[in-house]
Amino acid sequence: MAETESRPTNFIRQIIDKDLQSGLHNQVHTRFPPEPNGYLHIGHAKSICLNFGIAQDYQGQCNLRFDDTNPDKEDIDYVNAIKSDVTWLGFEWQGEARYSSNYFDQLHAFAVELIEKGLAYVDFSNQEQVREMRGTLTSPGTNSPFRDTSIEENLAQFAKMRNGEYKEGECLLRAKIDMSSPFMCMRDPALYRVKFAHHHQTGDKWCIYPMYDFTHCISDAIEGITHSLCTLEFQDNRRLYDWVLENITIDVVPRQYEFSRLNLEYTVLSKRKLIQLVDEKFVSGWDDPRMPTIAGLRRRGFTAASIREFCKRIGVTKMDNMVEMSMLEAPLRDELNENAPRAMAVLEPVKIVIENYPQESVELLEAPNHPNRPEMGSREVPFAREIYIEAEDFREEANKKFKRLVLGKEVRLRNAYVIKAQRVEKDGQGNVITIFCEYDADTLGKDPADGRKVKGVIHWVSAAHAVAAEIRLYDSLFTVANPAAQDDFIACINPESLTIKQGWVEPSLAKVNFDEANIQAFQFERTGYFCFDKDSTTSKLVFNRTVGLRDTWAKIGD
Repeated sequence: MAETESRPTNFIRQIIDKDLQSGLHNQVHTRFPPEPNGYLHIGHAKSICLNFGIAQDYQGQCNLRFDDTNPDKEDIDYVNAIKSDVTWLGFEWQGEARYSSNYFDQLHAFAVELIEKGLAYVDFSNQEQVREMRGTLTSPGTNSPFRDTSIEENLAQFAKMRNGEYKEGECLLRAKIDMSSPFMCMRDPALYRVKFAHHHQTGDKWCIYPMYDFTHCISDAIEGITHSLCTLEFQDNRRLYDWVLENITIDVVPRQYEFSRLNLEYTVLSKRKLIQLVDEKFVSGWDDPRMPTIAGLRRRGFTAASIREFCKRIGVTKMDNMVEMSMLEAPLRDELNENAPRAMAVLEPVKIVIENYPQESVELLEAPNHPNRPEMGSREVPFAREIYIEAEDFREEANKKFKRLVLGKEVRLRNAYVIKAQRVEKDGQGNVITIFCEYDADTLGKDPADGRKVKGVIHWVSAAHAVAAEIRLYDSLFTVANPAAQDDFIACINPESLTIKQGWVEPSLAKVNFDEANIQAFQFERTGYFCFDKDSTTSKLVFNRTVGLRDTWAKIGD
């Protein structure tokens, strides 16, 4: 269970407070109802934190219920991934996980009840005819020629649907409401369709499957849900939600409340678009660290606490807005700055030879694991005559603003000595391949004795002791802030969303055991926050850049 945090307030909590005070409810019961047709994304995390968080704060209950009414697109692997994501985020559902398919017998009985009341009919119009009869937003629909079929015949036809005597697409069970309603969802919506598909929970028991709008409200009522929370796109559908429950014989009548969905810059949260990215291999899978899925964020190095804090910060409103990516990264950066142990890694190495350092000598220097948390201890870092530094940390000539290594000038090596660049060796293309330096042996952990001021500090690794590592630098998957608004969102994919470096890391990192359920993060000093990737093996370390040391999104917007 997620730890108790200060309780936020929003319009939904105000409604719940009022309902409890008035005695309308004496306990809060919510639910999180994902469709098992893909992985959960950061938008679902907002709903998870809302539904489970409310149940937790009000000492109520929250169900995990899979909306599994479309077996063609569902998979047990998605079910398991969703369970894993909810648990990883720090929440527990009430009792066993539930499925809408648990209620298929009851749903079927309620459909029969609507037919018996003259409120549902079997329509043999084809898909194009049904679409045409619905009308438009500015013109009313027209009645189906099958709308006035007798109750007895509708019951017989629905029984034939149930028995598999009609083909897929041959007919629908539709509610009989109002084809002139200003709300399209009330123009005789479909309740059941024929579908010969194997279901991951019910097998081949059914060849008809209920529609989402019919299933969802009844499932809520069966489970005793008090507050059914969903996003704003279901606002109009609340009328159908209420209509169904008002016209069947059921004791509990829950209420639906809508809040704004999460829209996040530089990504897409449409499951259809995410499936396209996976199926067409624009990403390596659902857990690709560029994906906005919870699995992708976890693999990139995001923590459950940072995602919960992000959801808390953006709040719950009825106002649609686009959330900046910097808001997602900020709580993570705050957490990692406080908790991530430090290490040194060189992503683009250039060799330094310290000519006045003894040829065969190796020192084990002590380096703190965190500069501000001595309780996190320290580690030993080997230092020798040949080391690697970042290529960008050296210039042959530079102005005073460049605080790193310059030919003829000094710089401090992190947790080590002061060195001075004397000369360089270049390859045939004029690239520096080796920098020859001298070190001041009396500067380990202290300033030069003669009072020389050395302002710059750079990181390094011992060439003989460093461990080779593949380092994956992730950037935004898209080049525009709102790719979903583009005609072709695929054309907006960032070709530089992944850059792979073959670098070197200090040997202490080779001793860390990889745990996919609790991914270890590190601050690579002066570079950013990184974590082990699941592709890591004992012979090949792989690190993902989680987030930079500072927010760079503001610069993108300038």
